[in-house]
Amino acid sequence: LDGARAVVVLWSKTSVASHWVHDEATSARDRRVLVPLSIDGSEPPLGFRQFQVIDISRSRMKPGDAEADRTVRAVAALHDAPPVPAARPAARGIDRRLMIGGGVAAAVAAGGVVWWSGILKPTTGSANSIAVLPFVNLGGDPAQTYFSDGLAAEVRTELARNPMLQVAAQASSNKFRERSEDAKSIAATLGVVYLLDGNIRRAGDTLRIAAELIDGRSGFSKWAQAFDRPIADVFAVQAEIASAVTAALSAEIGAQQQSGATAAMANGTTTNIVAFDAFLRGRDLFQQGAGEATDRAALAKFDMAIAADPDYGLAHAARSRSLTVIANQYAQGSARRALYDAAMAAGERATAVAPQSADAWSALGFVLFNGGLDARAAVAPYDRSFALGGGDADVLSRYALFCARIGRFDKARTAMARSAALDPLNGRTVRLQGEVEFVARRFAEAVPLIERALQINPQLGVARSALGACKFLLGDLAGAEAVYAAEPNRLFGLTGLAIVKQAQGRKSEAAQALATMMAENGDNSLYQQAQVAAQWGQTARVMPLLLAARTEGDAGIMYARNDPFLDPVRGDPAFKQLLISLGFA
Repeated sequence: LDGARAVVVLWSKTSVASHWVHDEATSARDRRVLVPLSIDGSEPPLGFRQFQVIDISRSRMKPGDAEADRTVRAVAALHDAPPVPAARPAARGIDRRLMIGGGVAAAVAAGGVVWWSGILKPTTGSANSIAVLPFVNLGGDPAQTYFSDGLAAEVRTELARNPMLQVAAQASSNKFRERSEDAKSIAATLGVVYLLDGNIRRAGDTLRIAAELIDGRSGFSKWAQAFDRPIADVFAVQAEIASAVTAALSAEIGAQQQSGATAAMANGTTTNIVAFDAFLRGRDLFQQGAGEATDRAALAKFDMAIAADPDYGLAHAARSRSLTVIANQYAQGSARRALYDAAMAAGERATAVAPQSADAWSALGFVLFNGGLDARAAVAPYDRSFALGGGDADVLSRYALFCARIGRFDKARTAMARSAALDPLNGRTVRLQGEVEFVARRFAEAVPLIERALQINPQLGVARSALGACKFLLGDLAGAEAVYAAEPNRLFGLTGLAIVKQAQGRKSEAAQALATMMAENGDNSLYQQAQVAAQWGQTARVMPLLLAARTEGDAGIMYARNDPFLDPVRGDPAFKQLLISLGFA
């Protein structure tokens, strides 16, 4: 047993109950040389279900049988033998039990790599696709989860910089935080071939990080390693993990490691642990989207990161984006304009210190469009973000929505399809697919996309109002009212109800919805007031409201180019001049 290159274990009802077979199989499992067969269809015992079992109970095990062929190929792979040509498939397939067992800690402890080349063909995504699962926080302190999540996100970013790799986005990967499914199921759901799993234990200034690369077709580990480092070396570790994973994949998929020159390009990262920690905390707060308090707390963390490292490009980009959101959603008047100015400066600083960062250019485009109200100026930075960020689902979705807003629908659909392929389980991504179709006035095509987004995430904001708009424009007033009434964002929900109830002849209820919306949102609702006026036939009120919205800096005005609710004034020369002044030429 100790010297064998391959150990074939025959599981059966009898052997499953045998302590002798358990001991012998354990020896083979721990050395990663196990080839398990089932001779009567029995499942292996606990502790052995992470390995593929070939069910030979219905096979004659003669040349040409699929089961015999796979068994020979499995043994050959463990002897580094040339691949055995596959026989013609038999009528019956094998029973594939592709279970991932004890997780990354067990794989790291066992050591070594098992790769049964030729047993399985890719059944999920393209051969260069990988998902980075959220790293498990083993420290026991939930308050440290931001750090383990952040480290996984940084490794994901490192991998995404390699143009040969397709890296699943964070939102979709995080759906599998609890690891309740096996590797094959996770990989198939995410549409990838490989999974990177890991855990992290943080004790004071010391980190222990374990990482494992798993083939999602078989559940076997291709590479596993543990790292014990001072926390100051976390940047080296995340780069080391990404490099090791790329090296492990390169022989299979031809993914080449980036050259030193490429890796040295300014991409917005930092080597300052204080800045890095503050950035991760800020990103965690901002992604919660819980309201003004958490958004401003996130901004404070980004400011701390920049104070620790003034050239931290990603922190400047995050600061720009958070300032833009705070200005648009919570501020008015001179306070809003000051926030937009600060956001613009942060976006310009991000691109200056990190010219190779797609996120930096995306942030600049975002503030130019939504804060500067200048569609023409936003084209160049958004185009640059797309050129640099083909592997970043968030960058792609922002670019796609921008393209739709300015009428570049083919580019919008292309970018949105790429984003959805990287982030298939993110309800927001699916909603944005629907929004692109809505902006293109393909309302019937938008409806199933938005409904699917709500199935993925029933709490998704503004999705119901988008669905309500589609139903209203398709003539389903009752359906529109129902979804508008359920919209958690009251600005959009009340606007929709004011429009729908007026169309139903319920004028007093429509007036009440409009009054409530204006009382709750003040000048932040100028654009929505214009939408209501247009749909109520009060066209003389529409242009003054739109011009006031522009003066106020209401980002809603950037919807005007494609907004079907403003069609009653679309032929007005003043409306056309407004679009030109917004950069929609």
